[in-house]
Amino acid sequence: MIGRRTPVEPEPEPVLPGKGRPTPKRKQAEARNRRPLVPEDRKEARRRAREQRNESWARQQEAMRTGDERYLPLRDKGPVRRYARDHVDARWSVAEFFLPLALVMIVVMMFAGAYPQLAGGLVLAMYGVLVLAIADSLFMVWRLKKKLAARFGEEKVPRWTGFYAFSRSFYFRRMRQPRPQVGRGEYPA
Repeated sequence: MIGRRTPVEPEPEPVLPGKGRPTPKRKQAEARNRRPLVPEDRKEARRRAREQRNESWARQQEAMRTGDERYLPLRDKGPVRRYARDHVDARWSVAEFFLPLALVMIVVMMFAGAYPQLAGGLVLAMYGVLVLAIADSLFMVWRLKKKLAARFGEEKVPRWTGFYAFSRSFYFRRMRQPRPQVGRGEYPA
């Protein structure tokens, strides 16, 4: 082994004990954490809190109109919920016409008191439409859950997403919040 050099390992840097700064005195730590429990000007603090609350509410309402994910409520946030909303909004559903139809049937039944057979038929028709709407929405939720599981994976789909889509399908399209971002037939890719 003549002529060969053995590699020299670099010396490790010395590790200094402690955190590298002195511990503050109790008096300094207490002074740093001291702040009034009640603000000096309570009216001003209340006014500022109200302004912040109003700004937050206005941002949320604007997000409900435009679909801006940053300011939506937690219930509506995320790509899974957006996909579910778009899927519901892209299809015609029997359920969205149930509420207006039920309102019309109630008004008609008020005047159909003189004709009991007609009133009974209207009640049966209303129950039939309700059963049809529920069946249609349940079928839609079943298909949507399959698509969500295939696209995002079952573990990424939040709980109650099916109920979220089911309840959204019962609102008339113009009354849905957040507003629909897709047209009829424009299913999410």
